[in-house]
Amino acid sequence: MPSTALFNDWYSRNRARTQALFDLIADEAYYSRPIDLRHPIVFYEGHLPAFSFNTLVKRALGGASIDPSLEALFARGIDPSAADGAGTDGRAWPARTTVQQFCAEADRRVRTALERGDLDRPGDPLLDRSEAVFAILEHEAMHHETLLYMLHRLPFDHKRRPPTYRPLVDGNVLAQEWIDIPAGRATLGADERALRFGWDNERPHHTADVAAFAIQRHDVTNADFLEFVNAGGRPPIFWERRDDNWYWRAMFDRIPLPVSWPVYVSHAEASAYAEWRGWRLPSEAEFQRAAYGTAEGRERVHPWGSTIPSPAHGVFDFTSWDPEPAGSHPAGRSAWGVDDLVGNGWEWTSTVFAPFPGFRPLPSYPEYSADFFDGEHFVMKGASPATARELVRPTFRNWFRPRYPYVYATFRCVRSA
Repeated sequence: MPSTALFNDWYSRNRARTQALFDLIADEAYYSRPIDLRHPIVFYEGHLPAFSFNTLVKRALGGASIDPSLEALFARGIDPSAADGAGTDGRAWPARTTVQQFCAEADRRVRTALERGDLDRPGDPLLDRSEAVFAILEHEAMHHETLLYMLHRLPFDHKRRPPTYRPLVDGNVLAQEWIDIPAGRATLGADERALRFGWDNERPHHTADVAAFAIQRHDVTNADFLEFVNAGGRPPIFWERRDDNWYWRAMFDRIPLPVSWPVYVSHAEASAYAEWRGWRLPSEAEFQRAAYGTAEGRERVHPWGSTIPSPAHGVFDFTSWDPEPAGSHPAGRSAWGVDDLVGNGWEWTSTVFAPFPGFRPLPSYPEYSADFFDGEHFVMKGASPATARELVRPTFRNWFRPRYPYVYATFRCVRSA
């Protein structure tokens, strides 16, 4: 199992990235709520250390409380349903100094726990194979993406623009191609003993028969989607109209619409586009086969092979604040020749988020997946520019409601053979 040094390094990197994200936020925006369907920004500064403290120190190790009221206040976020968006939060949030004092003490106790070195306890419901440690580490990494797309909606003058910020807007719109994928099998989920850590919705593993199909080589681009909008389709929330021109609302600037970038849309918008074209979205199993399958019948660890994920393979792990032109990372191409299956945007599938046969809730975070098996969420695969490299694995599943428009999610279409 991983060493204490690995856990401490990962945790420190998480905390440093969290701090860097909060450093981007102007002081006057701290209590703002840039997305009505989520808590205000103040919540997330408290939530990340609170979750780590509650999960590892209190529940797994039986440690004492710091402040029960703050531990409860910052325990859990919101599942973004349109019915939840009231425009105001309606509660009195504590002063930032209070939040930061709580965070500092929670952080101190978590670091002390990580330095103990006895966090792998076979048979322990929360620490078998260091489960609770991995849960807090991946949880914070996932919330970096949540924070970033919340910051995306802040007014530009409420963010501190990095001096090196330069969106990569140059790039030709590549001709779309169809790649034929022969019938075969796809592995869904993971053998938990072969995986260092996996969330409960990733387990257990099983195989699915996949009929032959054709898939688009590239993600649907802004240029492609513009044809749909010009025909009466709904423009994505990342687009803004000024006079007769379309612009992209980037992280720190409004720029002319980069037509070579993958379009970021909700599931409903992706489905509408696919139907307009006479095609459809891929199922989760079809995505797995296109991304990880090979003509020889074996499956790859990543679309490109077994090499550790790097910036050459795609746009992920915060290598860019925004997308980059579709098809600009050929080193990440799958065995079939499909581009950008990991990175540059999560990819919507037609699969409703549901448990795999034999599902068991994760003891350290039992509500993580089970609360969302409601038929109202759809599976996303791949990764976005803000997805940590530790989450780039073939079994990782993301999910959102079909009309939630803020996530960094794109799509590609498929056709049945």
